[in-house]
Amino acid sequence: MFVTPAYAQAAGGGGADAFLLQLPFIIAIIAIFYFLLIRPQQKRMKEHRAKIEAVRRGDKIVTGGGILAKVTKVVDDGELEVELADGVRVRIVRSTVADVVSKGEPAEK
Repeated sequence: MFVTPAYAQAAGGGGADAFLLQLPFIIAIIAIFYFLLIRPQQKRMKEHRAKIEAVRRGDKIVTGGGILAKVTKVVDDGELEVELADGVRVRIVRSTVADVVSKGEPAEK
C-alpha cells in the first residue's frame, strides 16, 4: 500500500534527456515564426520606409491622421510642406506620412 522510498527515488530521473528531445521542436518553432512572421514584416517595413523617403513635390499622400494632402515642398530630410486645401499649407514631419497615394509629375525647375 505504501511506496517505499527506493521506488519513489527511481521514478524521478531523465530530466536532461527530455530537454534534448524537445530541443529540435523548439528550434523548428522559432524558425517557423521567423520565416512566416518576422521576415515578411521586416520586408514590408523596409518597402514602406523606401516609399516614404522617395516622397517628392507633387505627390499625393495620406498622413498618419488620415488627412489627404499634396506635397508642395520638401523642406529637408525630416519635414515636408503639404497643401491640405487651396491656399492652406502646413509643414509636417516626414515620419507621419502613412502612405503615398499617387506619384506626381517631376517638379520643373
